[in-house]
Amino acid sequence: MKAAPLLASPRVQRVLYPSIVAVVLLGAWQALVSGLKLPPYLVPSPILMFQTLATEWQSLGGSLLVTLKITLLSFAVATIVGVLISFLFVQSRRIETALFPYAVLLQVTPIVAVAPLIIIWVKNPTASLVACASLVALFPIISNTTLGLRSIDPDLQSYFAMNRASRLQTLVRLRIPSALPYFFGGLRISSGLALIGAVVAEFVAGTGGAATGLAYQILMAGYQLNIPRMFAALLLISLAGVGLFVLMAWLSKLALGNWHASELSRD
Repeated sequence: MKAAPLLASPRVQRVLYPSIVAVVLLGAWQALVSGLKLPPYLVPSPILMFQTLATEWQSLGGSLLVTLKITLLSFAVATIVGVLISFLFVQSRRIETALFPYAVLLQVTPIVAVAPLIIIWVKNPTASLVACASLVALFPIISNTTLGLRSIDPDLQSYFAMNRASRLQTLVRLRIPSALPYFFGGLRISSGLALIGAVVAEFVAGTGGAATGLAYQILMAGYQLNIPRMFAALLLISLAGVGLFVLMAWLSKLALGNWHASELSRD
């Protein structure tokens, strides 16, 4: 009798429904590979992929930690720099008009085109990878946070002006609270882009050795035609991206859950 209300809970459904879809897709994948008798060097079965992940976890798990380290450092740098730039933009329309097009360049410039230059200019391997991934993750923070800082109630803005609030008081007490939903939306996008930037930077760097990320594992698996290992590394990258998104959603819920409609309506 209690199972139905439990399954009707939105929190349970947000976990249950994607899990059912994942089981169905994996089952269909396994059935197609077995039914068509596809060789592992073309498309490995899910069972073989998970077996490879288990048997080679020592190397793949270490590479995952390296990639996550680059991702988190890049994400932190992009967040700090993006917020500071947004604070600068919101101080003056002239500053925003003059500089925002250059921020757009970060979005439209392919990282694979500039990554070799960054790797050459920045001698430290970790710092160069962080710089490349930070460029990929920076624009959503700038765009969303600037939009949020601009999206304030005109009546409240007039009230602050009437009470002769300083720029700092207006920023801290009015603009930042209004911008939080936009900011956390930018974090959800930027966290995934930081992971993509880290993987792409690792591909471009192409460095080997013990402290290598998942991109290098994919490259080596491709050269060796070890496709199950390649799929296992891709699975780890995908799970890392999902984990980052879930973490950002949890932080958004923690910050906005008690007062903002975007989170209250999800319960």
